[in-house]
Amino acid sequence: MQSRVQIQVRGIVQGVGFRPFVFLLAHKQSLRGRVLNNPSGVLIDVEGDARAIDCLVTEINSNPPPLSMIASVERISGLAPAHYADFRIVESTPGAERSTPISPDVAVCQDCLQELFDPADRRYLYPFINCTNCGPRFTIVEDIPYDRPNTTMMDFPMCRDCRSEYENPLNRRFHAEPVACAECGPRVYLSDSEGNPLSASGDEVFAQCRAFLNEGLILAVKGLGGFHLACDALNSAAVERLRGRKHREDKPFALMADSLNMVRRYAVISDAEEKLLLSRARPIVVLERREDSPVPRSVAPGVNTLGFMIAYTPLHHVLLKSLGKPLVMTSGNLSDEPICYENDSAVSRLSAIADYFLSHDRRIHIRTDDSLTRVIEGIPVMLRRSRGYAPAPIKTSVKFDREILACGAELKNTFCLGRGNYAFLSHHIGDLENFETLESFTRGIEHFERLFSIRPTVVAYDLHPEYLSTKYALALDDSLDKIGVQHHHAHIASCMADNGIEHEVIGVAMDGLGFGSDGRLWGGEFFIAGLSHAERIAHLDYIPMPGGANAIREPWRLAAVYLQRAFGDRFVDIDLPSVKGIDRQMWKTLRSMIRSGTNCPETSSMGRLFDAVACLLGLRNAVNYEGQAAVELEAIASRAACGGYEFDVSPDGRVISALPVIKAVVEDLVEGASREVVSAKFHMGVANLILRVAERASDQHGLKGVALSGGVFQNALLVQATTRLLTSSGLKVFTHSRVPPNDGGISLGQAVVANARLKLGGTN
Repeated sequence: MQSRVQIQVRGIVQGVGFRPFVFLLAHKQSLRGRVLNNPSGVLIDVEGDARAIDCLVTEINSNPPPLSMIASVERISGLAPAHYADFRIVESTPGAERSTPISPDVAVCQDCLQELFDPADRRYLYPFINCTNCGPRFTIVEDIPYDRPNTTMMDFPMCRDCRSEYENPLNRRFHAEPVACAECGPRVYLSDSEGNPLSASGDEVFAQCRAFLNEGLILAVKGLGGFHLACDALNSAAVERLRGRKHREDKPFALMADSLNMVRRYAVISDAEEKLLLSRARPIVVLERREDSPVPRSVAPGVNTLGFMIAYTPLHHVLLKSLGKPLVMTSGNLSDEPICYENDSAVSRLSAIADYFLSHDRRIHIRTDDSLTRVIEGIPVMLRRSRGYAPAPIKTSVKFDREILACGAELKNTFCLGRGNYAFLSHHIGDLENFETLESFTRGIEHFERLFSIRPTVVAYDLHPEYLSTKYALALDDSLDKIGVQHHHAHIASCMADNGIEHEVIGVAMDGLGFGSDGRLWGGEFFIAGLSHAERIAHLDYIPMPGGANAIREPWRLAAVYLQRAFGDRFVDIDLPSVKGIDRQMWKTLRSMIRSGTNCPETSSMGRLFDAVACLLGLRNAVNYEGQAAVELEAIASRAACGGYEFDVSPDGRVISALPVIKAVVEDLVEGASREVVSAKFHMGVANLILRVAERASDQHGLKGVALSGGVFQNALLVQATTRLLTSSGLKVFTHSRVPPNDGGISLGQAVVANARLKLGGTN
């Protein structure tokens, strides 16, 4: 039976080879009609045998192009015959491109890899090979529509052969905007630390780079979203040299391997981790280190994990070719600065670190760091959502009635734009602590608004008055509705949006700190929360942070505060190395500050309690990166079953004291308990506390769902223990997967909270 049907496909379906995919399906099924981009996505107007049309729809749903993300497929049947003579790809309707998301950058596909290493192929060893199914997208697009003249590939006119592929609907490179070859496309070049070019060309460049790496030298390598700093990961002297030059004392370096088999030599890989490593996004995956791994400890000091990614660009694959070992591939920047992405700027900023520069002449429009993930309880958890994921939108269960900009937090900043049923979460911006990062933040917002044709009329922001993101929001035009969202409510709302839930939950928000509605610094909080509201029902008792931010950098200050509260001023006589190491004169000064209330903000932070316990165990008196003490505390914890320390909860259930935990930790250490056991008992104690408060809240409020959010829940050991306890008690646990539990997910939470309040007719 003959039929005519129109099929509307919504989602990421433009610039990913969707129209040629439909074209081939239609020819295979002997169908006639047209396919075009329209404002909603891709429209297919097709006629022919009804069963053949059904097969076409089935293929669209079950086997779409690799880069497409289909949100919905809708069909309108019973149309009058159009009497099409053939099937064609036709021009887009006006405005089509402005409503359809841009694809993230995608790892090189197997077809291109096969061509890359085929001596008979015209793109043999060409480090910018790509096709419709892979390659750069987000980092090169300057404007929409996503056509070559609106990307940084405009600098490279196509040769005849590339043009022929680009214009052929049956070719894998049909409308692949970055298509190029050695004849017409970008080129690599090698220069010294001052930017002076070396004479090597073509494959000689990579041979020379491999020789430099084998000699223990450091390379700055321009990749997809910016520069990496690379060295031989098995050469401890090279690793230490990189640490010294980069001023990165302890924070783990990321590693890059050429294959899954190479990663297996150094790390233990589960099925879920393998899937992540080989995914098109190719994130860094935090893996358990093999006991016999020859990777020097200096790559990831103080932890028993290694962060691996598999090469994701042809340039990386050519560089790693025949090297036979992994490379350190860390962000090309100085500590606390954004990643370098422009050639001249990279030379000026990285010349004191890199011995040589492997650069190329394809411009990067938007710098984008590597994404970072970890598998917890079999679920992939995003720790940094960036390359490979952004700017793909997150579909939400709620609809944004107005277009919203959420400005995020200070650390691990992202911003978020909300429209319709989608949240456009930005790539990782970084810590908003300097002009360069703030400039990246503001430029990123402008770029997203332009790409997705979003004009926010509402701005959401954190309550902390000193956050640069907050100051940015408040400085925007007064015609915008501005909605302040408490930091930890945003955390819980982010987890709710991540899981597609709108009903009230018991919210557990634990992190380093966030500005509370009482003006103090929260971080160990329990709520009854919905998207529009959050009632704080319990929290860790406040302690002073002598010296403010200095207490974060020097956890011994927090340990001393807890010890003084638990044991009085004579705590200094406790026979523990960590206590004996406290500077008595400095403590007297801090004690005086606490008594007078001078520069001693109060905090209820669970993250700061982790720091204090890590200090008591002798792990860390001072930290060199955010969260270091807690990371090392998790790393040493015994995996053997053990009981947990018990917190004290006030009779009304609202105030939680950690002093019994501090006393028990000290007593165990004095009696000779191992640090591994004490750490495990501390983690188990926190999990037991969450269960205790959640069960009480469930009884009082009739809620069964518990949302866990905040940087503390990057801790796999804690999440595993907490999830098992809550689940055994009959409670439903919600954790993060699509967005980070840390402050990288805050902006999504701000957006959905602001939207919920607007639906109720208010902004408060």
